[in-house]
Amino acid sequence: STKEMHSLARRPGTRVLSMFRLSLSSPSSFSYTTSAAVSDITCTKLTGSDEGVTVISLNRPTVRNALGKDLMQNFRKYLLDLNFDKECRAVIIKSEVESTFCSGADLKERATMSPNEVAQFVHSLRSAFNELEALPMPTIAAIDGTALGGGMELALSCDLRVAGASAKLGLPETGLAIIPGAGGTQRLPRLIGAAKAKELIFTGDILTADSAYDLGIVQHVVGKGEAYNKSLEIARKILTKGPLAVRMAKAAIDKGINVDSSSGFFIEQACYAQVIPSKDRLEGLAAFKEKRSPVYKGE
Repeated sequence: STKEMHSLARRPGTRVLSMFRLSLSSPSSFSYTTSAAVSDITCTKLTGSDEGVTVISLNRPTVRNALGKDLMQNFRKYLLDLNFDKECRAVIIKSEVESTFCSGADLKERATMSPNEVAQFVHSLRSAFNELEALPMPTIAAIDGTALGGGMELALSCDLRVAGASAKLGLPETGLAIIPGAGGTQRLPRLIGAAKAKELIFTGDILTADSAYDLGIVQHVVGKGEAYNKSLEIARKILTKGPLAVRMAKAAIDKGINVDSSSGFFIEQACYAQVIPSKDRLEGLAAFKEKRSPVYKGE
C-alpha cells in the first residue's frame, strides 16, 4: 500500500522495492508486499490473507548477519514502530542468508572500539532485545543455520523459536573471555533451568536443532530451509484469534512468570478485565452462536 511504502521509504539509506510473494495457504493466490530492499535489515508488512504479519529479515551475507551498529540502529527503529502498530498481530524474524540466522555481534567492528564504546554497544544490544521481548504481539524466530552468541540471544528474546534441521545454537562467549551480555545469562536459565544454562554457558557447547528442541529452547524442528514456512504457519493461526486477547494473554504470561502465583493471578485478572468490554469478545460469542468464523478487528 502507499502508506506502507511511505513508511518504509523513511528508513535512511534504503530503497523501496515492490515484490510478489506466493501465498503458502493457496497455490493460486499471491500476497503483495512492500519492502525496503537495499539494507542489512528489512521490515516487510505482508498483505492479502497474511495481513497483520510483519517480517523482519537480516541480510548481511558477507559477515553472516553479524550485528553491527547500523543494523541495530535500524532494527530498533523498526521495533519502535511495531510497538505502536495496532494492526500488527505477529512478527517473524528470519534471515535472507543461507545457512545463517545470526552469527552474533560484529567482532571485526568491535575490535575497533574503545572499552567504553564496547560497553555502550553491548548496552544497546541488551536494550534492543529487551524492546523486542516487550513487543505486545507474539514474535517468532525462524532459525535456519547458525544462531550463536548475540544471534541466540536475539532468538531467546522472541516468544517462540522454530529451527530448521541444520540449525546450530549456542552461547560461546566464554571462549572469547567474555560472557553473554545481551540477555543470555538471564533468559536461558529462565527457559531451561539454571544448571543446564550454566553448563552451556560455561562450556560454550553448540546445540543441534534436535538438542535445542529436547531442552525446550525451540518449539519446533522442521526440514532445512523450512523454518520460515513453519513460522508463517504459526502466525496464520494467530491471525484467526482475537488480537486484543492474544496481546493480553502475552502480557499476563510475561508479567506473571517472574512473580509469585498469587500476584500472577491478580495480573491475569487485570489482563482479563481488558477484554471484557471489547467488541471482539461479543463477536466471538455471536460467531459461536451462529456457527460461523469470527471476524475480529482488535476492538
